[in-house]
Amino acid sequence: MTLSNEPLTLLEARHLTRIFGGGENEVRAVDDVSFAIHPGEIVAIVGESGSGKSTLARLLLRLLEPTSGQILFRGEDITALHGPRHLKTYWREVQGIFQDPFASFNQFYSVGRVLKKTLDLSDEKLSRAEQQQRLELALRNVGLDPTDVLKKGSHQLSGGQLQRVMIARALLVDPEIVIADESTSMLDASLRVTILNVLSELRARLQMTILFVTHDIGQAYYLSDRVFVMYHGQIVEQGPVEEVLHDPQHAYTRRLMADVPRLGGWGAKVAAD
Repeated sequence: MTLSNEPLTLLEARHLTRIFGGGENEVRAVDDVSFAIHPGEIVAIVGESGSGKSTLARLLLRLLEPTSGQILFRGEDITALHGPRHLKTYWREVQGIFQDPFASFNQFYSVGRVLKKTLDLSDEKLSRAEQQQRLELALRNVGLDPTDVLKKGSHQLSGGQLQRVMIARALLVDPEIVIADESTSMLDASLRVTILNVLSELRARLQMTILFVTHDIGQAYYLSDRVFVMYHGQIVEQGPVEEVLHDPQHAYTRRLMADVPRLGGWGAKVAAD
């Protein structure tokens, strides 16, 4: 019997394409993109505004329908599923964290109420005590004190705290993979590193798989194992982050790197942000 050394595939895109408009106004936001993500790794998708990276994230979250191509989760063709009833299981396994935590949070609800409503949407039958334990554990996993934040509303939290609450909300349903789409871009520099460290610790503690979408190649270097560089809807370069960023082959990757100030190395740059 021959055993394969190839890592298992958790999430895979095959020739994924999304076209907006038509004729002279046609925009190929995602153009024939293929890649695989393996369990327990952190992969970064890097590109400037308009590169197609956020559209790709929304396709993988099934918030947009692809024009063509396939999305596979553990080998199952998810693009064949349509509607909330059929996608409910997938959405539990693949959770999103978005750019603006304030837009994701109902300002009239407390943190506790927002998190409890997430639990209520799952199929689990939990007692009130079990729900409370789950909420408190999720908040502790992102470095927040439950007794301090559960009764607060969004206006009483900092941007960094609120983004961590959004990460905790994703953790409540015990997902296999989290897709973080520009989840640090609205935070100030010191808080960005806090969120990056939270994501890194979640991978270490929970063996969580993370797809990190960012315009900042320095953050990709700090956090990820592999990096995909997107340009005009296509992945123009990919590989282990150390290899890609120390020996970039594509002119666009070199351009992204040239825009990043160096303060004693990539890691020092991010830490100093």
